[in-house]
This record gives sequence, structure tokens and C-alpha cells, in this order.
Amino acid sequence: MANSPQSEKRARQNERRAAINKVRRSRIRTFLRKVEEAIASGDNEAAQAALKSAQPELMRGVTKGIFHKNTASRKMSRLASRVKSVGATA
Repeated sequence: MANSPQSEKRARQNERRAAINKVRRSRIRTFLRKVEEAIASGDNEAAQAALKSAQPELMRGVTKGIFHKNTASRKMSRLASRVKSVGATA
């Protein structure tokens, strides 16, 4: 429990930031899910378009502190290689 006025304020700020971060994380996951669905459907053009729209969202998550830079880069790299393989098999 917060004992000082400063710790009470920090608790309020943490709640506010957690809510904002939750929304951002959810938005990023939605973009990633769209890429996954396009890959699963086997539609190369849709997968590339979804990947192109997901990339800036994921990197925005890095600048906002939602993800670590290497985590986002790893996710993008793995998705890009899967999208590329969709194009190769089609």
C-alpha cells in the first residue's frame, strides 16, 4: 500500500500507463494475427500487405517500450521468412 503522497501518485501513474500499454500491446498482436491468418490462407499478396502494415506497428511498440528491440526484430524476421516461403510454395 502506498504510504507517501509520492508513492500514491506513482501508483496512479502506473495504473494509467499499464492501461495504455495494454491497448498498444493488443493492437500490435492484432496486426501480427492478421499476418498469421494471411500466411495460413496461403495468399501471398495479402500476407505481404499485412506484414508491411504490421512492421511499423511493431517498431512503434519498441519506441514506446512495449517490446525490446531485439524481440521485435526477431518477430519481424521470422514473419518475413514465413511470408517469403508462402510466395515460394505458391
